[in-house]
Amino acid sequence: MILFFVLVISEFLTFLVFRQHYKGKPRTKYYISTIINSILSIYLWILYIEVSSYDGIFDDPGHIWLLMSLNGVYCAVLFPRIILDILHFTGRLLRFRKGGGHIRSLTNTGIIIWIIFLSLIISGTLKGRFDIRTNEITLKFENLNKDLEGLTIVQVSDLHLSCFYRHKDVLRRAMEEIDSYKPDILINSGDFISYGWHEFDRYDTILAMAKGGLGSFAVLGNHDVGTYHPFYNDADRDTNLVWMTRLISASGYRLLKDEHVIISKGGAKIGIAGVVSQGRRNRLIQTGLGKAISGMDSVDFKILIDHDPNQWIKDVAGKSDINLTLSGHTHGMQLGILTKRFKWSPARLFYPRWYGLYSDGNQFLYVNVGLGVMAIPFRIGMPPEISIIRLTRM
Repeated sequence: MILFFVLVISEFLTFLVFRQHYKGKPRTKYYISTIINSILSIYLWILYIEVSSYDGIFDDPGHIWLLMSLNGVYCAVLFPRIILDILHFTGRLLRFRKGGGHIRSLTNTGIIIWIIFLSLIISGTLKGRFDIRTNEITLKFENLNKDLEGLTIVQVSDLHLSCFYRHKDVLRRAMEEIDSYKPDILINSGDFISYGWHEFDRYDTILAMAKGGLGSFAVLGNHDVGTYHPFYNDADRDTNLVWMTRLISASGYRLLKDEHVIISKGGAKIGIAGVVSQGRRNRLIQTGLGKAISGMDSVDFKILIDHDPNQWIKDVAGKSDINLTLSGHTHGMQLGILTKRFKWSPARLFYPRWYGLYSDGNQFLYVNVGLGVMAIPFRIGMPPEISIIRLTRM
């Protein structure tokens, strides 16, 4: 109800802003601004009414897509509109004792901020979130078994499948791209969904298009275990885990729940361990690492799939003999700057190792920023990623 009143008040105040700002000026700018604002308002209210009146299954992919779209419109329209209103009426307050009017530069600043927000979010929604990049990384290891020379590992993470609700062709092309690399091992480091198992829909048939020659392996991220579903009780979360296990298996993955498997390539043995993540945001909980890696002592190369990159520094680097850890979770907060020489994102405030390759001696961590989006439907400067990792001898 509070949000409803915020929307109504912002509509009224923004109408006044344009009327007062363009009073006595050529009417063209006023009409253009009013028309654009009206179109944005209509779209916002359509989404708001659809979400507010929805009475179906909460984690239906169509509903999650609507929620995400509405959040995007809040970011593109409501938030900058509030900034504009504050700047404009602050200017009127400051001019009140000087005979009225407003400070035009403040209002113009608010309009410019709105244009910037709107442009970035539209670009990040229509292009940025589907601009999938393939990052190829070569890792050199001392004493690498000769049979592991050139081993190719492809990693994806954080699909949040409902974000592909109206864009299954994008996901299909991503799986075809993965398969074109003919990976020896395919890894998914968790967060197939955002809230509940219904989001999986029939995406398993698309995910199954990509396979690892030696196997495909996955773990459950914190979203996969039902952490964020607003209506789940303990029994519902148990049911969710049963369905997630079935659906991930149907997608072609061996799901590792605090356990490991050992596979062979030539005369070399590779141990792949996976841990389940629970909890929220930057306070994830993993209690199964010891259990997962127990019994892998005799293998030639050890891989850990751990959704949470923060666990690498806490429990892995310098504290184990795991060669390569593959994580996700951060999304790079779907916002930042990535160039060949510079990378930055607000994610670094919560995850010191938030994107890319990190090392400690002969141990490596790679953090994938995800293939999908969550909560908001855009990526700005933080494109979705497929990681191709190749091993070689030093």
